[in-house]
Amino acid sequence: QSQLMESGGGSVEAGGSLRLSCSVGGFTLSTSCLAWFRQAPGKEREGVAQINQVGNLVYEDAVRGRFTISKDNAKSTVDLQMNNLQPEDTAMYYCATRREQYCASLAYIRTDDFHYWGQGTQVTVSS
Repeated sequence: QSQLMESGGGSVEAGGSLRLSCSVGGFTLSTSCLAWFRQAPGKEREGVAQINQVGNLVYEDAVRGRFTISKDNAKSTVDLQMNNLQPEDTAMYYCATRREQYCASLAYIRTDDFHYWGQGTQVTVSS
């Protein structure tokens, strides 16, 4: 059973930074596709960043250049470094993985392509 647990959320002012971490278990991170998603109140869940087995990265346009996804296979963690946070980044952030080892796409991140989810960590950015 794939298990994921997010941590690191909190409240910051605009322009600040946070680092989210996703601890995984029940599967091999080094051979898996991992992604971060977020969901703001009243909005659909959207993909933020994705990393595959060999380190290919995908970012949503709104976060490219500000967010960085990385993984540590030895520690079984996937991190999301978020810099220059803005109020529109306020959301619940989730990490997720797929049943399949490969990522469905190296161009976009779709919610329906992911099958296992953590419970989320809240990020709140004030102006």
